Amino acid sequence: TTASLPWLAWAQSTPRTKKVDKGPPLGQSLVKEVVGAAHGDLDKTKALLAETPGLIRATWDWGGGDFETALGGASHMGRRDIAEFLIASGAPLDLFAAAMLGKLEIVQAACEAFPNTVHVLGPHRIPLIEHARRGGAQAEAVLRYLEEQRGALKPA
Repeated sequence: TTASLPWLAWAQSTPRTKKVDKGPPLGQSLVKEVVGAAHGDLDKTKALLAETPGLIRATWDWGGGDFETALGGASHMGRRDIAEFLIASGAPLDLFAAAMLGKLEIVQAACEAFPNTVHVLGPHRIPLIEHARRGGAQAEAVLRYLEEQRGALKPA
């Protein structure tokens, strides 16, 4: 029933006849700038998002399908402060950020549902386990868990 699937009830009740003007696409240089800033500059990241809030979901392609969001950059750099700001601002949480932030229950749930997740690669082909390493002491439990899981499962 749709009562047990609230998103389905919403989708069925939302009229699709009216087109919404989303505005022009975000400029490539602006997307690249915010993704780059999120690797290490919290103040610049905040300023760019204040000017253009739509950047929160923007993705840059470094080439060859190496896609990265601002949250992705903050995550593999171990920038908890930037990652937490981005998530609080509406960035969609991903597994790499969860690993870096030490969210063991999220990482465990994903790995239990899809065991090969322990071998998944993020932006720049950086493995999930490396994101946990970059999280430092606060992600130590995630790092230990991923090490155990990687030892038990060979890549597909």
